Amino acid sequence: MLDPRLLRAFVAIADAGSFTAAADRLHMTQSTMSQQIARLEDAIGRALVDRAARPVRLTVTGERLLGHARRILALQDEALTLVAETSGTTSVRIGMPDDIATPEMARAFAAFTRRHKEARLDVTTGLRSDLARRYRSGELDIVVLKEDAPGEDSLASFEEPIAWFAAPGAAGSLPDPVPLVTFPPGGLYRDAMFERLERERRRWYIAFTSASLRNVLMAVEAGLGLSLLPVDATKGWRIEPLAGFAGEPPVFASLYSWEKSGFVGELADEVLDILRRHFARI
Repeated sequence: MLDPRLLRAFVAIADAGSFTAAADRLHMTQSTMSQQIARLEDAIGRALVDRAARPVRLTVTGERLLGHARRILALQDEALTLVAETSGTTSVRIGMPDDIATPEMARAFAAFTRRHKEARLDVTTGLRSDLARRYRSGELDIVVLKEDAPGEDSLASFEEPIAWFAAPGAAGSLPDPVPLVTFPPGGLYRDAMFERLERERRRWYIAFTSASLRNVLMAVEAGLGLSLLPVDATKGWRIEPLAGFAGEPPVFASLYSWEKSGFVGELADEVLDILRRHFARI
């Protein structure tokens, strides 16, 4: 493997035409320059510089090496510049439900990364149980959880109304058994749906399951079944509240963050501001 320091001395001599001028360019003595060229020639096994010529000329082997030497040095400089760049080197891991990952949230994330070039935002959307587990195990730095009651260590919590929904024309009476559109196990609304139907002694079955809120909404709109959903998330979808099935207690959207200061704490504060605005509109 050719030492880049020796290659740099070799290129300097080729450009300057003399050992003295090349030594001045690299801020070294002429004897050190001569030693480096001699070491490179030993590594190559052939002479690279015609020292008797004035100005100094490259040998045939030296001319063949010169272009490769320039490319090697250019690649080394590029690699050093790349590893010295701090952009995107510090990960901030965030978890939240689908309906909280709004365009407004994405714009806030973009503004944050413009201010903090070193930050790389790793955002995960998913079910409450998985997000809670990952936060408690330290896999997430910031998390928004939908839960029955806020935890004592939450930074803030917001009530969110939920209701039963069905496709237009299917919201008047319940079929028997009741077809359900649900999230997979671990979803907050899933257990609440089962408990309500069993409390009212109604038969039910799961007709459709998806971890995606969008897929659940599409399934309800298509008439696959009924579902318990955040009221705000249903806006813009052709679904209707289920008649005679009101009275569900609200859930809470709670914000948690391991750090209260630094740029993680700063981002948590921005997420909190967005949540305040979001739930003020509901």
